[in-house]
Amino acid sequence: MAVAQEAARNAPYPRDEMRLVIGTGFAAVLERHLEAATPADLLVWGLAGLTDVDPALTVHRSDREVRLALGGHTLLTRPAPPAVGREGPAAAGGAAADALTLFQQAAWAASPALRSAGAPRLIRESFEAVFAHLDPFSRYVTPEEAQAARERRTGEAGLGLRLAPGRGAGAVIAALAHDGPAAAAGLEVGDRVLAIDGVPLRTRDAGTAAGLLEGPAGSEVRLLVQQGRRRREVTLLRTLPVGTPVTAERQEEVLIIRVPGFSAQTERQAAAALLAALAQGAPQAVLLDLRGNRGGLLSQAAAVADIFLGDGEAFRTLGRHPEASRIYVTARPDLSEGVPLVVLVDGRTASSAEIVAASLGDRGRAAIVGTVTTGKGLVQLVVPLPDGGELLMSWSRLIMPAGWPLQGVGVLPGLCTYGGAEAAGRNLAALRAGARPMGPAQARQRALRHPVPAAAAEELRATCPPGEGQDSDLALARSLALDPLALAAATAR
Repeated sequence: MAVAQEAARNAPYPRDEMRLVIGTGFAAVLERHLEAATPADLLVWGLAGLTDVDPALTVHRSDREVRLALGGHTLLTRPAPPAVGREGPAAAGGAAADALTLFQQAAWAASPALRSAGAPRLIRESFEAVFAHLDPFSRYVTPEEAQAARERRTGEAGLGLRLAPGRGAGAVIAALAHDGPAAAAGLEVGDRVLAIDGVPLRTRDAGTAAGLLEGPAGSEVRLLVQQGRRRREVTLLRTLPVGTPVTAERQEEVLIIRVPGFSAQTERQAAAALLAALAQGAPQAVLLDLRGNRGGLLSQAAAVADIFLGDGEAFRTLGRHPEASRIYVTARPDLSEGVPLVVLVDGRTASSAEIVAASLGDRGRAAIVGTVTTGKGLVQLVVPLPDGGELLMSWSRLIMPAGWPLQGVGVLPGLCTYGGAEAAGRNLAALRAGARPMGPAQARQRALRHPVPAAAAEELRATCPPGEGQDSDLALARSLALDPLALAAATAR
């Protein structure tokens, strides 16, 4: 161990590799990130990552040049890179990366702390320092994290299994979906996969295994599996990931549809649940429960909203890059045929779930019950990097049908349940009397336009602070849905 650590400390700075990774990332930021930045910004912000590793390093920026010092001694001074020109963001990002890696090379030679940290950490710290100046959701994903995410997206989803490195040859089945193809074929946790489609797996080769497991739904994959002392070949059929299923139950005259997340099948499952209920006789009301839903596929948000809306805009995304700006519309008839609709949310409702609530609320189709939601209104793009890592980079913001931005604000309910059942009951009574306790706040929210001052967002959120959904919320939502006057008063307008 001591020999390996000494070798790492004495290793030369890998400038060519670093320049390739950082240059790819910087080009993507300059071209696609939601917020504009200059190459000089990226250089100085990236250098701040060095000071996080070695606080003795200091960065000085003037109008024309950037200087890096260690303990008062100047290590390197270079002109600030120029703005993006005719050559475009790729060339400008490369120039900023050239400058940054020159500074890193000088710091590497002078700072034992940097050499001990190693090149992978410098990459991570550089990107994290850049994103700290841009938005709260962009981040650098290490090669190990990216590979783990890829394994989750492929083998576990399509085949109902997840592989992990083993001590011997092959990879070990670490997890099984009880209703997936792998479990149906008799595979068990702890079984060893020795080969995939005839390709042998070496020791600790779970990364290669994940790539071999990947394939389109409906295609087959052959596994050579060792179970105890027995070896056998198993053929599995890849399937579409089901995701967390939508559930529905009918409590007398009210249909409750619970959507815990947004996967590729969410709209299909929600529509099927609604149509099955209508076939048994139309319910008097529908409750769409999005409490605790952290979001998922953006396209599914528009599709689920489309179940209950006619023609119109569901939401839009706006960004600097032309491909980031899109309008999502609803185009089919209301499958619920106008049945009264209430959406339940809480402080954990986020992203795509917030979009559905806001779309239905802004369009006057539903009343919202609960507390203000998370307020995650930025859309992320995945940018692969040459080191196997990724940038999860915000490139557009979500704008609701009434024109207000979701980010930092969240969705305000028409019936606020913050403060417990007694306070929520008083709010419901006010709605029944035709009053609108949350009406002024909802009107101010609909009038917001980007950029929203942080103080204004916090003031609105304070009218019904975020909280966790309670069992009593369901009864309140049911009562609201069955009271036409209260329902109208709770609907934003």
